[in-house]
Amino acid sequence: MVKALPNRSEVNVEETWNLEDLFKTEADYEAAIATLEQDVAAYVSQFQSKIIDAKSAIEALKGYENIFQQIIPIGTYTNLSVSTDQTNDDAQMRASKLGSIIAKINSQLSFVKSDLLALSTETLEDAMKEAPDFQNYLQELIRTKPYLLHPEVEKALAAFSATFDAPYGLYNTTKMVDMSFDDFIVDGKHYPLSYVSFEGDWESEPDTMKRRAAFEAFSRKLKDYQNTTAKTYDTQVQTEKTTADLRGHDSVIDYLLFDQEVDRTLYNRQIDLITTELAPHMRKYAKLLQKVYGLEKMTFADLKIPLDPNYEPKITIEESKKYILEGLAPMGDHYLDMVNRSYDERWTDFAQNKGKSTGAFCSSPHGAHPYILISWTGSMEDVFVLAHELGHAGHFYHANEAQNVFNARPSMYFIEAPSTMNEMLLANHLLKNSDDPKFKRWVISSIVSRTYYHNFVTHLLEAAYQRKVYERVDAGGSVNATILNTLKREVLEDFWGDAVDINDGAELTWMRQPHYYMGLYPYTYSAGLTISTQVSKRILTEGQPAVDDWIRVLKEGGTKTPVELSQMAGVDITTEQPLRDTIAYIGELIDQLVELTEEIEAQA
Repeated sequence: MVKALPNRSEVNVEETWNLEDLFKTEADYEAAIATLEQDVAAYVSQFQSKIIDAKSAIEALKGYENIFQQIIPIGTYTNLSVSTDQTNDDAQMRASKLGSIIAKINSQLSFVKSDLLALSTETLEDAMKEAPDFQNYLQELIRTKPYLLHPEVEKALAAFSATFDAPYGLYNTTKMVDMSFDDFIVDGKHYPLSYVSFEGDWESEPDTMKRRAAFEAFSRKLKDYQNTTAKTYDTQVQTEKTTADLRGHDSVIDYLLFDQEVDRTLYNRQIDLITTELAPHMRKYAKLLQKVYGLEKMTFADLKIPLDPNYEPKITIEESKKYILEGLAPMGDHYLDMVNRSYDERWTDFAQNKGKSTGAFCSSPHGAHPYILISWTGSMEDVFVLAHELGHAGHFYHANEAQNVFNARPSMYFIEAPSTMNEMLLANHLLKNSDDPKFKRWVISSIVSRTYYHNFVTHLLEAAYQRKVYERVDAGGSVNATILNTLKREVLEDFWGDAVDINDGAELTWMRQPHYYMGLYPYTYSAGLTISTQVSKRILTEGQPAVDDWIRVLKEGGTKTPVELSQMAGVDITTEQPLRDTIAYIGELIDQLVELTEEIEAQA
């Protein structure tokens, strides 16, 4: 039975993260901001218009790095405070205040890039030789040179940074504060509904009447806010389009891919190949679910149900630790030490409460330990989600140790590879430990319904829809709720064909995903999982040498492109082969589910 969510003040503190590792008190936080503002003013006085050669460039970058190191814990503390309770007025006001302060600082510091790029390429190359730690930053700066505007324009744009970020904040406020769900009723009985309970429980509820009733009630509430949310999203994409035009990019897509250091070939391949070649496998999976549940019609509201709900154990937070430590054992002692610390030192916010951000994420501030947000419901899916987020944590745990703040973060294209790698390792571990058909089917269905469905279907279909939006915007158009609903429905119908009825409410799925406010993020999930699927196969067959390669990749951080990082791990993403192999592997898993189901039914 799903219960109404408690207020944040009512949850068990042991299930919350410990933000005191960033700042012990609010006074410490305020003092850090005051020091930051003073240091920025002193930095501007020392370096503005005085970066004239390699030596002064290096000194300026050292000071710039120091300022970044001060901003990181302040920004992390502010954002994490809001994410656990969007209804907390103090946290909201703190975030708004910091947004204004950071916008001012960005404007004050905008001269750094302009002054550095006013130097000759030879001078910058001299600086790289004398200070290799800044080589990656300077190379990337040179790459952006054709797209930089006049220094005064850059300063003005930086001053508007908080305004440009406003759509994401508005989206979250609409979703987590204004949107309040009524109970839904089945056979005269009332059931509580919220964003978290729908996505964490009701969406996968085995009882068809309850599941579909929850979907209808959830969709009705989304529909009430579709026009406001669409206007918010249109503001986001129009801002990105204007910025792309100002900077001289051919399209919004090219502008957003620029920072990812990949071209359209990799982007389009990921969307096009999966949309066409994975669809037949997933339709077979949908028909299997329909058969097992005896559904007259398979609808969009039924796609998240477990294949065997009676074999789904409830798992406590403490029990998850055993699963994850055993599953990630191939990664070595240093990695497992991080996992143990995450539990012992309260790096993770497990609690369910009103106003908490939905989904899960990992924040990995340079100079501090990672923080993970998840709303624990006790399902096997939660264990996979936690392993996923610990993959992000492990990535930056290694990268932050090995690299400075400028070098630690890789391209967004690669960001989901270490996280999905952990899901593969956990799944491989579970499969090795039993020959029981029901257990094997449970594990494989967890891989398909959680790891691959989430990353290769949910996020990939978001990417296909997102591309349609940007193509429309690039052509000079805008979007509203009607258009967004139509685009989303088209994508869903194209992928699922006649295997799934795209019932009313499915078209509103675009309203549920915050990734649309983070650039071309959705497609990178399948890109990362393509890489990690291939590397996990290497680990299974080659053992330690493959693990050693992967750890080296994690430590490289952002010092190499996604293509180079993948090559280090033994995967060539410049070809279609890794993606085709991964799609084929998903097909094999679904075929195993069909065979195991037939075997289990024959024994019944």
